[in-house]
Amino acid sequence: MTRLTDNIDDNYSLFIEEIRFNGELWGIESEDGWVVVDSQEFEDTDVIPFWSEKEDAEAHCVEEWADYQISKVEIESFVQEWLPELDSDGVLVGANWNTELDGLEVEPLQLAEALAGVDAD
Repeated sequence: MTRLTDNIDDNYSLFIEEIRFNGELWGIESEDGWVVVDSQEFEDTDVIPFWSEKEDAEAHCVEEWADYQISKVEIESFVQEWLPELDSDGVLVGANWNTELDGLEVEPLQLAEALAGVDAD
């Protein structure tokens, strides 16, 4: 059971708060690589979903992702390596998507600013 709700803004706030506090986040991968999905908001754009809690990521390892496993990413690696690379590749970050795969699709640099506590406005 996941704690994430239909309120995607609350789920995003929880994502920022928890990965700042815990220093880690979770993604889903297989032998072929990380789960990448098509953006619901932008044409020809990929999104890699991540979760702030292991259990929320595990809740997605069903159906077409049943053969996948969750993997931990340390926040330092995420901010210093992942986000710049995702930005240069034009890939968005899915933050704490609920079990319906509803959630925010965030620009990597916007997420880096949020994690650093910088107001992106």
